[in-house]
Amino acid sequence: MDLKGKIAVVTGGSRGIGRAVVRKLNCLGATVIFNYLSNTAAAEETVKSCSNNTVKVISHRCDVSNVEDVRIFFKSILDEFEKVDIVVNNAGINRDNLLMRMKDEEWRKVIEVNLTSSFLVTREVIKTMMRKKFGRLIYISSVVGIRGNAGQANYAASKGGIIAFAKSIAQEYAGRNITANVVAPGFIETEMTNKLPESVRTKYLASIPMKRYGKGEDVANLVAFLASEEAAYITGQVISVDGGLAM
Repeated sequence: MDLKGKIAVVTGGSRGIGRAVVRKLNCLGATVIFNYLSNTAAAEETVKSCSNNTVKVISHRCDVSNVEDVRIFFKSILDEFEKVDIVVNNAGINRDNLLMRMKDEEWRKVIEVNLTSSFLVTREVIKTMMRKKFGRLIYISSVVGIRGNAGQANYAASKGGIIAFAKSIAQEYAGRNITANVVAPGFIETEMTNKLPESVRTKYLASIPMKRYGKGEDVANLVAFLASEEAAYITGQVISVDGGLAM
């Protein structure tokens, strides 16, 4: 897979799956711009981890759930590079709670960061992709968006919404050589999942047929394929990276 000359944007690229995706795309030759919200040190670490490569990795502070932030973010990218070839919508949070205890803010914030950000980013970038008649839109959902999960009604709704949104975008823009696909990770080792109680981690592990947790690189490898020319005839698909969890 060769991404030389491509301009890639990764939302939420400072840690976890996002960082793994930034590194993979950059290793394959893409110039990568990623956003972060508040953790400057983590963003700098992501850039530093790619410093041995010959093409740029650039961090940009941006709240991708805020329409004006997203507009400024993409204006700065287009002013410098004049195009965006690949977008990986990865930014996400969780605010887990049982439905009857879930606060309005816990629902609203998860929907805004996980789902609304995908809408805002896609809307902002789609015109330049149409002009270039090329685009790779990749959305990071979750197996929870496919099967649901107790205590995660907000998270599941946001991730399920991403799947429906991406399929709609795939249908709207397939004729413009723009693909839209979804990656649905299972239990991936990240800072978010490492905060779970050990009892919950043990329960998840028992439900994974491959009997191991995934790594960010497992997700990044699939993202890189979907971003490449090798996946040019694949669109509107949802592919799980979960060790068999969703079977």
